Amino acid sequence: MLSCDICGETVSSEPDMKAHLLIVHMENEVICPFCKLSGVNYDEMCFHIETAHFEQNELERNFERINTVQYGISDNRKDSSLQCRADINSSVHSACASNQPKISAQSLPKDGTLKHKDFYSENLTESRKFLKSTEKQSDRTKIKESIYETMYSPPECPFCGKIEDNSQDMETHVKTKHADLLDTPLEDCNQLLYDCPMCGLVCTNYHILQEHVDLHLEESSFGQGVNRVQCSRDLELAQQLQQEEDRKRRSEESRQEMEEFQKLQRQYGLDNSGGYKQQQLRNMEIEVNRGRMHPSEFHRRKADMMESLAIGVDDGKTKTSGIMEALYRYYQNAATDVRRVWLSAGVDHFHSSFGDKGWGCGYRNFQMLLSSLLQNDGYDDSLKGMSVPCIPKIQSMIEDAWKEGFDPQGASQLNDKLQGTKAWIGACEIYTLLTSLRIKCRIVDFQKSTGPLGTHPRLFEWILSYYASEREGSPKVVCTSKPPIYLQHQGHSRTVVGIEEKKNRTLCLLVFDPGCPSREMQKLLKQDMEVSSLKQLRKFVGNLKHKQYQIVAVEGVLSSEEKIARRQASQVFTAEKIP
Repeated sequence: MLSCDICGETVSSEPDMKAHLLIVHMENEVICPFCKLSGVNYDEMCFHIETAHFEQNELERNFERINTVQYGISDNRKDSSLQCRADINSSVHSACASNQPKISAQSLPKDGTLKHKDFYSENLTESRKFLKSTEKQSDRTKIKESIYETMYSPPECPFCGKIEDNSQDMETHVKTKHADLLDTPLEDCNQLLYDCPMCGLVCTNYHILQEHVDLHLEESSFGQGVNRVQCSRDLELAQQLQQEEDRKRRSEESRQEMEEFQKLQRQYGLDNSGGYKQQQLRNMEIEVNRGRMHPSEFHRRKADMMESLAIGVDDGKTKTSGIMEALYRYYQNAATDVRRVWLSAGVDHFHSSFGDKGWGCGYRNFQMLLSSLLQNDGYDDSLKGMSVPCIPKIQSMIEDAWKEGFDPQGASQLNDKLQGTKAWIGACEIYTLLTSLRIKCRIVDFQKSTGPLGTHPRLFEWILSYYASEREGSPKVVCTSKPPIYLQHQGHSRTVVGIEEKKNRTLCLLVFDPGCPSREMQKLLKQDMEVSSLKQLRKFVGNLKHKQYQIVAVEGVLSSEEKIARRQASQVFTAEKIP
């Protein structure tokens, strides 16, 4: 509880005490801020100021306007001291209005102000402290004068900050020292205001505004610079991560490519693991270690191999002869389901050995084809004095053909080297070798299936037309003078030695496979050949379903001029394509 020091009345809170002082003890004491006139009411005081102190009141208004212009104070950005004064004036005005109901807005000045802002103190706390510290006096006039003196502070020049003792001296100072500013119209003062486009701050000077905006820009550029640095670091990190990922991906791809390449090298015999000789010796040693070959047999075979390699002629240990004659007898006496059969000229079967198992099928098929040509007198001029060569010799012969200028693209694919390797050969190498020997031949490429379920009926028809020039009126078994046909597909090659035409008009090829060992082929040499023995030779349309087939067919002998022309044509190797 608080007790009034003037009248002793008790109130419950400090805001109530403030209202009590203003209403009870100051209601009739309205004092003129210019001449200290008192004892009149609010309306009378307004009239007094308007008539007796019109110039001073106008000066007060100019002070307020110039303060606003000079210090950049806008309506919505007044400082705390002005706000505090407005609050006090509002409280005084409310208190007076509560006891003077006759006061209206029309009776107030146009700017709504009654007292000079420097007349009262900015804080009523000092008044309350003074009232509490002052002893109770019966003379209310002395107390009011003490409150007035406490609330009053010397006026300060709004232009230069000089403090005068009273308002008259301040008015004289302003009129004499700052007359040029007082003469400046309000419109001109308003034109000197500059609003910041970024934060709305009002500046009275263009240079101040420029410096202020520059601070904004520096802050913005600094923030942007920080963001740019951060973005640059993030971008650099992202690039490093991407480069690392790309490097790992390329490394993995290179590793996979290398593995695939090495796999292909091993598959096609280009892994520098040795050739025919090294593989023969290694496999024979394995057989000895497993107890399937006697050491004496090992040394005997090794000596035979070395002799064969020295002279370049096949040792004949994998050859089976007389099969074509046995087939002729069989078809003459049996094979009741066969309407007609065409057989090639005599040919020997050669199968793979320890030295070329897994990669030598192309070489063995060439041996079969060459064995047939060597039995035909029409090729004596081209093959004069030749025997069936061993595999290393065939490799040397192909390399010689490359050196002559045949098939440079194929040579580069095999690094111009076959000797000492286990490199596979195909239809192109067979064609190159035969052409270099002046053997006329052709390559036909059955590049895609021509029948249902991936079959190649056009291949069978072509082979039939090759062997059977006149089909009607010919005997059941026709032994032609045509050499066998080299047949190549992905991963393997075989030799076609004939073709059957069944009574239901279906076709069946007769094929020598270098993967078939001699003990199986020799079953065909028996007088009472069984039908089951022919299963390894017969290939129906449904048995050949590889995506692509190539054949090399011999057609005669080349002249020297034709050989040169074909060598020139092999610079860009092309094959006849069906379909």
